[in-house]
Amino acid sequence: MKTAERTPFAYRTIGIIRTPHRDSTHTPYQPTTASSHEYECFIELAETYLPALARLEEFKYIYVIYHMDRLHRSVEMTVIPPWANRIQVGLFASRTPLRPNPIGLSIVQLREIRSNRIYTSNLDVFDGTPLLDIKPYIRDLDSKTEANCGWIDDLPDRDHLTLHIRGIPHDY
Repeated sequence: MKTAERTPFAYRTIGIIRTPHRDSTHTPYQPTTASSHEYECFIELAETYLPALARLEEFKYIYVIYHMDRLHRSVEMTVIPPWANRIQVGLFASRTPLRPNPIGLSIVQLREIRSNRIYTSNLDVFDGTPLLDIKPYIRDLDSKTEANCGWIDDLPDRDHLTLHIRGIPHDY
């Protein structure tokens, strides 16, 4: 099999994501809508794209696709997720932000659209992150009832991890 040719390409920033997070110190790890701590998050969409918002407010959830512009560590082909009991997995079997292409994807609740501002549930990105795209989350297309959790199903503390994933408060 031939290696894919490296053809340069560029994306256009269509907006900026606004959150209270300035650095990784206080940025939550993949927050859920069930999170006990809510903070203001919104997307400032470039004025050019205002017509593209038509009827978006009819969706409860959206995909937010962004450029992780502040990652400056090298990409490793295997990683040890911090919550995975020292289990090493391949990069593509993980949710690490250190990817070959620093593209982030979050599913967030759409709260309100006011002019060029799209207010959402909690986002785990830094303030000022460049927005690449927005897509509607469509339950019948995007929710796969037969999906599993792969190697995570085999973790000894899987039930505890599930509480974190669902944002359910609990004692450690």
